[in-house]
Amino acid sequence: MNQQALDRIDRRIVDALQRDGRLANNELAAQVNLSPSPCLRRVRSLEEAGVIKRYVALVDPAKVGLNMLAYVSVKLEKKGQMPAEDFASAVETWSEVTECYSMTGDMDYLLRVQVEDLDHFSRFIMGKLLKQSGVADVKSSFALQRVKETTVLPV
Repeated sequence: MNQQALDRIDRRIVDALQRDGRLANNELAAQVNLSPSPCLRRVRSLEEAGVIKRYVALVDPAKVGLNMLAYVSVKLEKKGQMPAEDFASAVETWSEVTECYSMTGDMDYLLRVQVEDLDHFSRFIMGKLLKQSGVADVKSSFALQRVKETTVLPV
């Protein structure tokens, strides 16, 4: 199912489930003006097509002691074989990294890092990131305040 295959009702279903993934099918059907059976068929079709990837619980980081959010830019060495695969494999094992993107520009990767405090961040940087072979440069920025945070995509 490509972007053009999503009709108005599919988009309304996706929007409603992004806002509340625990909606019962009857509630969802009422919100999108469908009867329950066709609504459930559409949801399953959206899941099978990969439009809906998974359902998760969004946890408040502060409530579980992860009070510091940092964005870390990483530059890898360019000599010889680029260590991108090794770096990507290592990132997968680091629980502090909640998102990682390969980037254009001066830096190669952007990491979203959620930690308890500055000591935890220091242990992550010194004990994991800087020990990873191929890391040439690291730049960190700390979030001072959340202005907007959403997982809802504009469908």
